Amino acid sequence: MKKQREKEILSLLVDRRRIEVTELSALLGVSQVTIRKDLDQLEKMHLIRRVHGFAELSSEDDINSRLAWHYEEKTKIAEKAAGLIQDGDTVFIENGSCCALAALTIARTKKNVTIVTNSAFIADYIRAEANGQIVLLGGIYQKESQCLVGPMIRDCVMNYHVKYCMIGTDGWSEKTGFTNKDQMRAQAVRDMSVSAEQIVILTESEKFNAAGTVPLNLSRHQVSVLTDSEISDDIKKKLTEQQIEIITA
Repeated sequence: MKKQREKEILSLLVDRRRIEVTELSALLGVSQVTIRKDLDQLEKMHLIRRVHGFAELSSEDDINSRLAWHYEEKTKIAEKAAGLIQDGDTVFIENGSCCALAALTIARTKKNVTIVTNSAFIADYIRAEANGQIVLLGGIYQKESQCLVGPMIRDCVMNYHVKYCMIGTDGWSEKTGFTNKDQMRAQAVRDMSVSAEQIVILTESEKFNAAGTVPLNLSRHQVSVLTDSEISDDIKKKLTEQQIEIITA
């Protein structure tokens, strides 16, 4: 029941962004004390924010807010992504909500893993769970997204060679491929991918119905997409034609 309530709270907040505790209590048929306990747990998980009798999501660009969208699907994707990593591995993990959950799952389930990331959010998000090293790449700090960008990223990653670089995406189109809506973050992805054997894109299938404005230009890399089971057969066909491996969670 508790997990189901948490899902319903997240669903309501995704639709409305802000809702009063008393209204949540009435809608879900439980006491305000129970609702507050649920909200405490969701806040600890960085999924919501509590303010003066309300629960709310942050701005769309805030990763805390994006974690709440399609949380169940993202959790399954994260678990599948963690299965690619072995004890003792070093992995690049780029900024993003699916990536944050993947980093957390890897930190919880693998031993002596080094997670190299440009996300200050991820570094903090997993610090209590990490059984290994966290390396935070240097660069210009973007306050809303809590990630680091700029030319220092490329300089830092040139000191590594890893099997997997896990990244997120804001969308996809058949013509442009995977995209981001921020030029600096897109360049950070390109720079991180240079030192990786394989790019693994972690994304909900909904993202295939949208496209960002900045192509990630990953055609020269070996690319896999790890997504949920709702991906359409038409998109699967198009990705396969572009020699992109599809893994569903």
